[in-house]
Amino acid sequence: MTTTTTTEPSAGHNAAKHGFQAEVRELLRLMIHSLYSHREIFLRELISNASDANDKLRFVALAEPGLLAGDADLRIWVDYDKSAGTLTVRDNGIGMTRDEAIAHLGTIARSGTADFFKRLTGDQQKDSALIGQFGVGFYSAFIVADEVEVFSRKAGEPPTAGVRWASRADGEFTVEDVAREERGTAVVLHLKEEAKEFADPWRLRSLVTRYSDHIGFPVLMKKEGEASLDWEPVNQAKALWTRPRTEVGDEEYKEFYQHVAHDFAEPLAWSHNRVEGKREYTSLLYVPSRAPFDLWQRDAARGLKLYVRRVFIMDDAEQFLPLYLRFVRGVVDSSDLPLNVSRELLQRDSEVEAMRSALTRRVLDMLAKLAKDDADKYATFWKEFGSVVKEGIAEDAANRDRILPLLRFASTHDESNEPKTALADYVARMKDGQSKIYYVIAETVDAARGSPYIERLRERGVEVLLMADRVDEWVMGQVREFEGKSFKDAARGDLELGALAGVEEAEKDKALKESKGLLKRVKDALGDRVSEVRISTRLTDSPACLVLAEHDLGAQMRRILAASGQAPPQGKPVLELNVGHALVQRLDATAAGPDFDELALLLHDQARLAESGSVANPGDFVRRLNRLLAQLMR
Repeated sequence: MTTTTTTEPSAGHNAAKHGFQAEVRELLRLMIHSLYSHREIFLRELISNASDANDKLRFVALAEPGLLAGDADLRIWVDYDKSAGTLTVRDNGIGMTRDEAIAHLGTIARSGTADFFKRLTGDQQKDSALIGQFGVGFYSAFIVADEVEVFSRKAGEPPTAGVRWASRADGEFTVEDVAREERGTAVVLHLKEEAKEFADPWRLRSLVTRYSDHIGFPVLMKKEGEASLDWEPVNQAKALWTRPRTEVGDEEYKEFYQHVAHDFAEPLAWSHNRVEGKREYTSLLYVPSRAPFDLWQRDAARGLKLYVRRVFIMDDAEQFLPLYLRFVRGVVDSSDLPLNVSRELLQRDSEVEAMRSALTRRVLDMLAKLAKDDADKYATFWKEFGSVVKEGIAEDAANRDRILPLLRFASTHDESNEPKTALADYVARMKDGQSKIYYVIAETVDAARGSPYIERLRERGVEVLLMADRVDEWVMGQVREFEGKSFKDAARGDLELGALAGVEEAEKDKALKESKGLLKRVKDALGDRVSEVRISTRLTDSPACLVLAEHDLGAQMRRILAASGQAPPQGKPVLELNVGHALVQRLDATAAGPDFDELALLLHDQARLAESGSVANPGDFVRRLNRLLAQLMR
């Protein structure tokens, strides 16, 4: 049996040789050696690309119907030649010019490429997962092929404007001009000896049915057992989201996710819904199981695939979900929007705003259901996307009450550093008389767990939420309460123990009367480094701590501002002393003079280390510490 591309010329003119982008060469090497166990995904990727090319032509043809002249039925063909060992995937979609072939097939334009290569480990199994997370696309053809040829002609261009692109994945590719009668693109794979199974019709049909049944265009193969050139569809050729939910199985939903997200991992959850009435649209939304590499690039391409009355409009319509849900993948198909809708119109359209609100609630409801029904899957979700979801507390006030129950934290209730505690769990475990939800923010969870600010709370058995994400201080500055319980940063202001304080206030009053002289002497020694020196109700084991005012920037926000080149405003913290600690008692017993000042400054620097992880002058701190150690060793 011959392929449909036997008419493709094997030679042309104006030939030129090019080198692959360095990242492409590395990606090809990794895929060829790491994805052997997943090699059948190449067919899914090539058919998906062909479907995208057809979608794009159908959209462009809305304004230029002449582009479809003589060939208006958009399809995809899969053909093979056993004797030649070739497999061909062809479409009659938008096609490529010579320059587009060089740009699209020789480079990786996707953001996050550099980070992708930084995270490679050299372990084939782990790197295989990373490649899947990145998305393999066209280059997956080299998993099964020694050589790949691409023949293409852009829609609207004359037959003489065809292009042939070819490579053996050896670091280079050639491009030449060829005459091509057909519009669209044909990808010809010269199969490796161990991959000749993909020139078998039954194997190909099973793969098309498995991976591409949901494609909205007919995927055609030649009828078996006949000498004619008759073709027949081997997929349903009906967009999956247009089918009733009762007719779609879980495996079909998972396969469609892999198509729309270019990810061979399974999604954690999905929601398929049709809205009818004042506005009509269908949505199919997915929560991935792994974060993309560009998750923290807030200006990276994101959003849903947008269709209008089943006509593809754009790949990344970001207007339908807020930025903190940028990890969600899927499709939205509207019956109300105009076919000529643009990104600018989407930003101003009231229908889009109403759909955005509804789709946002649907995603949050889907996450709430996942948290309730499958704790393990939700733990996976939170590990991958929790830091991003937290952004919604600050950015989406309308849905704050929906987002708060989704948050998970590490806690002193559990010795594990994994974020397992929901706010509802915390409230259910609160002590009698406790009115605050206490938390502490540090550079790491371990640092938060060992923070001096929570010593008294731990002694009283009061649970504390441990936070270390870079967004935590910003987020917690936007939230006030949960189920009537207000949040309290244990490192700011008064600890506000309320009914939990017991006899502590009386003890503090007594200690204050006895220590007024010490407090004044320490304040004089420290000068304007602190705004006040007072007795602590926080500390049980540490001698001192620096306490921020309620609205001062914390260490985390100061580091973020400094990293962005901004000078953070410097507040003056309060120094709290644990007057029962041996060091503070030694300080009180030290006469005024250089020794007293040195010890006071050392306690201040220790407190600053605990608060921010650094001191203003490390050399002075080390000198003071060494001097004290030398005295103790005499």
